[in-house]
Amino acid sequence: MFSNVKSWALGASVGAIGLLGTAAQAVEIEYWQYFFEARVTAMDTLIENFEAANPDITVKMTHFPYADYRTKVAAAIPAGEGPDVVQLFYGWLNDYVDAELIQPLPTDVFPPDRIEAEFFPMVSAMRRDDAYMALPTAVRSLALFYNERLFEEAGFAEAPKTLDELIEMGKAMTKRDAAGNVTQVGLTTGMTGQDHHWFREVLTRQFGGNPYADGYRQVNYNDDAGSKALQFYMDLEKVHGLTQSGFMDEAQAAFKAGRAAMHIDGSFRIGALNDTRGLKWGVAELPAGPDGTKSNYSSYWVNAITTKAEGEKYEAAVKFMDYITSDEAMQVWIDTVGELPAKPSAALTEANASDPIYGPFIRGLEYANTTIFANESEQRQILVDMVSRVELEGQSVADSLAAAAAAEQALLNEYYGD
Repeated sequence: MFSNVKSWALGASVGAIGLLGTAAQAVEIEYWQYFFEARVTAMDTLIENFEAANPDITVKMTHFPYADYRTKVAAAIPAGEGPDVVQLFYGWLNDYVDAELIQPLPTDVFPPDRIEAEFFPMVSAMRRDDAYMALPTAVRSLALFYNERLFEEAGFAEAPKTLDELIEMGKAMTKRDAAGNVTQVGLTTGMTGQDHHWFREVLTRQFGGNPYADGYRQVNYNDDAGSKALQFYMDLEKVHGLTQSGFMDEAQAAFKAGRAAMHIDGSFRIGALNDTRGLKWGVAELPAGPDGTKSNYSSYWVNAITTKAEGEKYEAAVKFMDYITSDEAMQVWIDTVGELPAKPSAALTEANASDPIYGPFIRGLEYANTTIFANESEQRQILVDMVSRVELEGQSVADSLAAAAAAEQALLNEYYGD
């Protein structure tokens, strides 16, 4: 259904062409991203296409393990080293802007009115004053991956459509050995994965709440809805026994190994699962809440031009940015990685929306919310700690939820107060 296209020619936008002029002197720029095999493969293809169309520009790609990535970037750019174009999670934007690691995109090549007309609205979080600081090639949403073989064994013909069905089907597909040890989970869980997004933007809304107020500056989940959402999440293991915290260390590893019937993850996981031999899997939209409410979380990684890029390197970086945010680049990305095009014109076609793999993610974008983070990693850790206090210390759901809300509000107050 999807095909790679290598027809960009010299066709950067008129603005980019004007910026570069007719200079033919060779220039090399550096591109950095974290290591995720499908993303590296996709960028290899994009770089190959770009260099073929621009023989006077060479793009050198460097990638690092995710755990080291932000530290490497933060150390390199102020020293005048490292990337000219950098990939970053949208939730890190404030940190990168405040640290002066990236610079605004030129408005002649990336006019804000055109960006807002062509991209999904969530991209507006990248705007600062009259310019955009960064742009995505692709966007993500969440969906429910399910193991077709385990479903067939349990006699289930389709994925759960509600949270109640999720519980009942998950219980039926959980297995234990003679000693009572869990050998197969009905559903993977873990706040270090995608569950912190599932809790915030999905479960709290499905139980009647709104996780934040005042443009994500006010924590709003310490209420009855938030308490019900957290209780539901904790009960998956403690009451219903259909999951186990830390099972096989990583949730996605358990699903890939065929030891989990269901797994909530982002569309970026498609490429890795496609390469998993012997695994039969499908995708469904996230189960609806108690009153039928649908909700989802959307996110994206963006590319930005760093403050290190100057002169001819800056000009080349602009041209490269123009290509990797083009429709052609988005098609390569969905082919290779499975992440969704950042433009509705490319994503929300009838063929895409009805595709059995991409369709559930694309339909999920229609009712998704994007969390605006002050500090994504710290806000995630607060929810990790929230669950740990209940699991390991026996703290009540209400008390742990209140502590998490207070800690996150203090973080937001400190950030926005500055």
